[in-house]
Amino acid sequence: MSGQKTVTPSAESLAASLTATKTRGLPPVHKWNPPFCGDLDMRIARDGTWFYQGTPIGRPGLVKLFSSILKMEDGKYFLVTPVEKVGITVDDAPFVAVDFEVTGAGQDQTLRFTTQVEDEVTAGPENQIRVVRDPETGEPSPYVHVRADLEALIDRKSFYRLVDIGVHHDGWFGLWSGGVFFRIIPSDELP
Repeated sequence: MSGQKTVTPSAESLAASLTATKTRGLPPVHKWNPPFCGDLDMRIARDGTWFYQGTPIGRPGLVKLFSSILKMEDGKYFLVTPVEKVGITVDDAPFVAVDFEVTGAGQDQTLRFTTQVEDEVTAGPENQIRVVRDPETGEPSPYVHVRADLEALIDRKSFYRLVDIGVHHDGWFGLWSGGVFFRIIPSDELP
């Protein structure tokens, strides 16, 4: 070893750094490319719960703050400030879509999702809905793109509501939003 000591930042130092650079709206994390500082013992569970050192983060404002500096690079997740980048673990998707609103109908329908950290996103050409089926059980896992390679897993209650408003189109059962038809399952696979 060269005698260099690796210092892993704490969640507190990361939050302090971000608070010092706070801007309106989402920070421009796509423009930030600071040096990698190591991995942080932070994990986002499949249900959207954020953990720090194995303990759930109970302050929604802090979770929202961290979610605003989340970035994905080469399939890995990082929290990024202008001066540091730390790796975190994400079990599935970093966000969970916990609700949605419908406006319009048919091909003019629009679906606007809200995540557990209060991000809002309208499904359409820029924010696609995709469904992945478990190869063993066939169980669907639906996702909506939120921003910059980050997705939200659509929670079960919202997915059931989406299925209720789904339609058949070109041999598929799916959903319209923003002028785009999002396929869920082939029509002939429905009971």
